[in-house]
Amino acid sequence: MKDTATLDRPLSADKGLFTPSRGIWYVVLGATLWGVDPLFRILLLKTFTSPQIVFLEHLLLALYAVPVLIHYRHQLTGKLTLGVVGALFFVSWGGSAIATVLFTSAFTMGNFNAVLLLQKLQPLLAIILARFMLKESFPARFSWYLLVALAGTYLLTFGFHGPQLGLHDLGSQAALYSIGAAFLWGGSTVMGKYLLQKKLGFHIVTSLRFLLAIPLLGVLLLAAGDSWKHLGSTGAAAVLIVNLLFQAFIPGLLSMLLYYKGLSSTKASIATLAELAFPAVGVLINWIAFGSVLKIHELIGFLLIWGVLVMLSRSTSRAAAEQPAA
Repeated sequence: MKDTATLDRPLSADKGLFTPSRGIWYVVLGATLWGVDPLFRILLLKTFTSPQIVFLEHLLLALYAVPVLIHYRHQLTGKLTLGVVGALFFVSWGGSAIATVLFTSAFTMGNFNAVLLLQKLQPLLAIILARFMLKESFPARFSWYLLVALAGTYLLTFGFHGPQLGLHDLGSQAALYSIGAAFLWGGSTVMGKYLLQKKLGFHIVTSLRFLLAIPLLGVLLLAAGDSWKHLGSTGAAAVLIVNLLFQAFIPGLLSMLLYYKGLSSTKASIATLAELAFPAVGVLINWIAFGSVLKIHELIGFLLIWGVLVMLSRSTSRAAAEQPAA
């Protein structure tokens, strides 16, 4: 059995697969698993509303989160400062719940393209926050990597054509909601890195993210007033339950564990670009699972994003190799 000191050791001190140069690929893998979310959610939406699904997911995830919190509770000793508590609630309430509500509301009241375009501000906001809050330095040619990655996401969303927006679309309430969601999601990356820098292990950060969200999600569910539907026959209910379990523990739990594991040894400014694997993989899922035609602009956007991820990984690897041994 491994001792606690070994389990709690920062990833930067590990060897092999856990070196800083490879942490980016854990973030990429976690973001990739977010892309399989529609495979489970589509069936669930026939019986549950989105607030109901998210609430049930978090109740299931509590089965993991509570034992983990009990086991790693010693990590919280002397560390629950105002900054740490604020960061935990920012990640849990802001990134998980409020950002999703804002983004969904933006779609219902504004220009679809404006909402998507403004959401692309997320990596920019995360990079700015990482620079000023975490004092992160950027690798060589980082500005070029950022521009290419943003170009890739633009192509995935809009193709070779402009989004056809007016100034009124960018100054609407929907636009403000979209910017707010982008800020909360980008800020969650930075706050997550902040928590990990405070010597909180990725296991306990993940568990607290899930547990702290449950009360707020319960309030949002009550406010929505959604009625619960009958699950149907025993066979149909079993299929729904299996889908809900996979939804909770694959794109839910496993993705976040991989994400925070990678973030432990990856700068927030680089991790926010690694998260772009999510929309890139979403295009492939639509093509493979749902028969959507893969367009040339989507293929180019996909290749640009993954090319940037490979180059960032190599750049991080070279920077780690050049650092003097401790």
